[in-house]
Amino acid sequence: MIRKLLLFFFLILCGQLFPQSVARQWNEEVLNGIRNDYARPVVHARNLFHSSVIMYDMWAVFNKQADTYFLGKNVGGFECPFDGFQTKEPTLESQKKAISYGVYRLINHRFANSPEKEEIMQSVDSLMDALGYDKNYTKTDYHNGNPAALGNYMAQKMIEFGLQDGANEADDYSNQFYQPLNEALNMDISGNPEIQFPNNWQPLKIDDYVDQSGHTIPGGQPPFLGPEWGRVVPFSLREEDKTVFHVPGYDYWVYHDPGPPAYIQEGLGEEDPYKWNFALVAAWAAHLDPKDSVKLDISPKGLGNLNMNEYPQTLSEYKEFYNLENGGDPSHGREMNAITGQPYQPQMVYRGDYTRALAEFWADGPNSETPPGHWFVLLNYVSDHPATVKKFKGKGRVLSDLEWDVKCYFILGGAMHDAAVSAWGIKGYYDYVRPVSAIRYMGDRGQSTDPNLPSYDPHGLPIIPGRIELVKVGDSLAGNFNENVGKMKLYTWRGPDYVVNPNIDEAGVGWILSEEWWPYQRPSFVTPPFAGYVSGHSTFSRAGAEVMTMLTGSEYFPEGMGIFDIQKNEFLFFEEGPSTSFQLQWATYRDASDQCSLSRIWGGIHVPIDDIPGRIIGEEIGLEAFSFGEKYFTGEIAQNGVVFPNPADENITVLYKTDRNFEAVIFDVLGRNVLQAVTNFNTNNEFKMDISSLRPGLYFFSLQEGKKRVWTQKLLKN
Repeated sequence: MIRKLLLFFFLILCGQLFPQSVARQWNEEVLNGIRNDYARPVVHARNLFHSSVIMYDMWAVFNKQADTYFLGKNVGGFECPFDGFQTKEPTLESQKKAISYGVYRLINHRFANSPEKEEIMQSVDSLMDALGYDKNYTKTDYHNGNPAALGNYMAQKMIEFGLQDGANEADDYSNQFYQPLNEALNMDISGNPEIQFPNNWQPLKIDDYVDQSGHTIPGGQPPFLGPEWGRVVPFSLREEDKTVFHVPGYDYWVYHDPGPPAYIQEGLGEEDPYKWNFALVAAWAAHLDPKDSVKLDISPKGLGNLNMNEYPQTLSEYKEFYNLENGGDPSHGREMNAITGQPYQPQMVYRGDYTRALAEFWADGPNSETPPGHWFVLLNYVSDHPATVKKFKGKGRVLSDLEWDVKCYFILGGAMHDAAVSAWGIKGYYDYVRPVSAIRYMGDRGQSTDPNLPSYDPHGLPIIPGRIELVKVGDSLAGNFNENVGKMKLYTWRGPDYVVNPNIDEAGVGWILSEEWWPYQRPSFVTPPFAGYVSGHSTFSRAGAEVMTMLTGSEYFPEGMGIFDIQKNEFLFFEEGPSTSFQLQWATYRDASDQCSLSRIWGGIHVPIDDIPGRIIGEEIGLEAFSFGEKYFTGEIAQNGVVFPNPADENITVLYKTDRNFEAVIFDVLGRNVLQAVTNFNTNNEFKMDISSLRPGLYFFSLQEGKKRVWTQKLLKN
């Protein structure tokens, strides 16, 4: 035993036992908690954010240049009192200890009711033991100079904040107002006979419902997760981003409102955007079989490299962007690796292997860490890469592992949290239907293409030869007594009924009755328990991609290639496959994000109208979160004040520590006063100003007291 202890401490001294920063170790514990909890993306985006705030503030309080975000501040109306901290312990050890106690306490609180709480708590206890910290030390009076008490205090205040931030954590995040309009779709029967509102979300009734983390949900009918999440206190979302929608008895808060989705119209067939969107999902499911022999170049040479100005807006543009027959988008690929200067090598893979691997890889992360956690996994992958130089925005000095991690987690956590607040606020208000409900509903009604053909109904499926057709006499699906003649059939993935043993069986693709359509998911899961519009995956991923691009100072993965290995007949969970080993490859973070978005369509979870608005909103959130978050690192807020966003469009927010008001004056480059207002700083030391009347160009923002200029900063108007 003595020899083992000596070896243990020797490894610590050599830096071999803990080669990663303490922030990275605790981030891994949060991810482990998520994997062993219920699959709740909004809840875990918030957990990742709050744990990242603890890490950042416990680092920043010992750094003279940085400013804390929560400690000693008012966030969303919640005061976190703090009157400074003095300790005799070395700075690095103080930071490590405060971070450890803070995140340890938060995990113990947030995951106390997780289905695998024993595994979670055993893991965090082991880390505290390995770090040499006393788990039983619970004092929160940080005036004693012990960083452990400071960490405990920070966690205590974060827990208190979380109990009043709008998430309804005290009641296990249950809904306080929302009720679904539709009765549940019973997946044990065919069709969708109970739905009355085809534009709206429908719960699912599934015996032995198992979420994407593999945990059984009692009752078999999970409620809508997070429809009121738009009212949770965000990170960087601004008042001008918010629209309040009044419904009887409740106000929905929606940030970055994209407007309504496509609602079902009478007739029109494929010219009805609603019908085309959902028909495309069924058609793309025909690509989930490697036996169709179609091969794609899935390397960066063949895929990726899309610009936002190529995103569609009209139905005709959507039809050009999403290839209904062959799948995919009009991405250009790249001949050369911009980092290495070498050409990208083609990687030809069966389309059916590629699409199935995408659907499973991006569904919840490779280890069920939910979409926001998946982007933390990607961040950690980049941080570990030997080619990564840890310079913030790719410039300046090389940061220590700890400084790099706390800054990256802080901004990425804020972006993921804001993506959840925005996307789920939209989901809750617009309450949009999922493909399994819409496709079965339209299939039950018939076809909407030709009034002169049998089974015409204005709400029916469009006829698309080779993909969506009528069952006729003599058809293999007609039935022994022609009972299915006149029904709609789909050429698509045949569903879980064809998979008896997922270790050896493949469902394959073929003609099935539309009433039997399933998304490419486990039969015990089917579809996430919340509305489709907008896609959370698209929003999270694009926000994550923008943050990663700005954090690293490059749009490219290290050495111009991010990879994930897919093993033959091992990776797929829903059925056997893939038929060969290959790699998912991405040149840029945005390429990975765009691939994630397409995966949800092939997986039968989202339609294109869910996807594109999510990508656009995600980019806006990523940029906002980064611009807002980085100001805390430089001390601008604490020492000088800051104007953001900068460049700005119509409104600016001014952060300046003051107990009085000034005259806010904007001058042009000739020194002329072009706009002014009396400041009204709130408790967060924030003041907002409308600059929409200004022409694009360079200006100077100034706070003035009489004729004295107190503070001036350059301002660029877009």
